[in-house]
Amino acid sequence: MPPFFVLHNDNRGVPMNKNQSFAWILAAGLAVSATAQAHTRYKPFILGHKAAGSETMTQVASATRQALMANGFRVVGQYVPFRRTTILCATDPEMLNAAAHARHGGFGAVERISVTKVHGKWQVSYVNPAYMAIAYGLSPLPKTEAALKSALGAQRPFGSRHGLTRNALKPGNYHYALFMPYFNNVYRVRRFSNYTTAVNAIRTGLANHAGGTTLVYEVTVPGAAKPTTVFGFGIKGGKGGDHHILRLIDAHRYRGYAYLPYEMMVVGRRVIALRPRYRIAVNFPDTAMMGSHGFMNIISAPGAIRKVMREVAGRR
Repeated sequence: MPPFFVLHNDNRGVPMNKNQSFAWILAAGLAVSATAQAHTRYKPFILGHKAAGSETMTQVASATRQALMANGFRVVGQYVPFRRTTILCATDPEMLNAAAHARHGGFGAVERISVTKVHGKWQVSYVNPAYMAIAYGLSPLPKTEAALKSALGAQRPFGSRHGLTRNALKPGNYHYALFMPYFNNVYRVRRFSNYTTAVNAIRTGLANHAGGTTLVYEVTVPGAAKPTTVFGFGIKGGKGGDHHILRLIDAHRYRGYAYLPYEMMVVGRRVIALRPRYRIAVNFPDTAMMGSHGFMNIISAPGAIRKVMREVAGRR
């Protein structure tokens, strides 16, 4: 009896040739892979490793920076948003290429890494590249993921108890609740006469610390359909301030401080940003609406963040 059969309606076995057998096995394998991928769950952050509490923050941040560069990353920014926390921002060719070929892909052009002391030890964590790629509609980032694992480790994903499936997370599907924004519902900060004027306006606003901001990085995305530059920035104080938000909603064992910094993106002559309500929720998807660490505690934050962005862009 030949090893592979196709059953017809009359229930007689008809032998396959070798090409048919290979095609059948390939199709079956792809179907199984697609099903497994559809049910895989993703979490927003990855704990790379922990460092001894006896080391200084400068030492841990410096070692982290060196490890990133040794694994092919370009470190584009670093800042200290509050005590015992340093944020590093880095990019690589795979991230930039993915960003160039996706709608609003520039928001995923830069990886965010946090070094923060929790319960006497330094946690080195970063945004999960697979999670970000799905949420932002980017092509997969396997090289970036492997390089981060090599540079910083990958002890465990965190930030959501059960995680989100690919279908639940992708653009057009993910939103925290009814009437909440989606990824593509971007905030249109301001429109200028041309790209150069727009870039210079944001540079000037951040250089002058408009709205209490701190410039963290500026990255141009090569190969994008329209000229694209992404600015990363911190917010020092107020209802939209870095510390104000995170102390209220992130009190977990592993800190998601790689949520910072925020981004504004110049695309052509327009300045856009992710809606704060979307961006906060996609980074902290399990956060309850009510309770001691619920979103109601930062109900004024989205409006405050938008106001800061307008000030940076010189829009009153």
